[in-house]
Amino acid sequence: MKIISWNVNGLKSCINKGLLNFIKKENADIYCFQEIKISPSYVEQVAMPKGYFPIWYLGKKKGYSGLLNLSKEKPVALIIGLGKKDIDKEARVIAFEFKKFFFINVYFPHSHRKLTRLKFKLNFNKEFLKFCKRLSNKKPLIIGGDFNVAHKEIDLRNPKQNEKNAGFTLQERNWFDDFLKSGYIDTFREFVKEGGHYTWWTWRNNARKRNIGWRIDYLVISKKLIPRLYKAKILEKVIGSDHCPISMEIKI
Repeated sequence: MKIISWNVNGLKSCINKGLLNFIKKENADIYCFQEIKISPSYVEQVAMPKGYFPIWYLGKKKGYSGLLNLSKEKPVALIIGLGKKDIDKEARVIAFEFKKFFFINVYFPHSHRKLTRLKFKLNFNKEFLKFCKRLSNKKPLIIGGDFNVAHKEIDLRNPKQNEKNAGFTLQERNWFDDFLKSGYIDTFREFVKEGGHYTWWTWRNNARKRNIGWRIDYLVISKKLIPRLYKAKILEKVIGSDHCPISMEIKI
């Protein structure tokens, strides 16, 4: 099974830059997209590639957040949101139940400049961990999304300059440590140990060409699935967003 996750930072814009051709070329079994930023009226205009079940989750605020999943196999059931109104209005979590596992598409909040949303994000983190624990009691999890945190110093180009900035605060990084310790692994780090590999680059100062970036997008799996994992990659050459897609392959 091949799975791809991508924060497209605007679905309409990404489609104009070749997203549908990318989907057809990669032929993944599951795609999860974050930050689609579209209105309900636009959904009806989008012709997704044939052979997939599309599931949309749109936020209340126009042009903000939102998720899209494409799956070749029809899910057994859907769980939309965390059950918390203040979080779910931003359309950040959707879970798909399959026969042997749950798949979660997630878009974590950004802490913002001056950390104005750090408290909101840490509360989201707490609720997300509870949510994962409930599901993992039934089946193993595969989680794809933009976690909006660089886990370790090797996960961003300039760690020292960003120690007190959104996405690299000690609170956010410690939570990710605790999350992984609760029974999950960062699939990319099972194969690549060195730094210099990123999934997001600012639009400013030609950062992507100079590879001044952050690794904030992850595919995470329950530890019990490790023996079935055989590939995880960052598709840094794929253009269409300020993020790039990430992929994994697993026998399940």
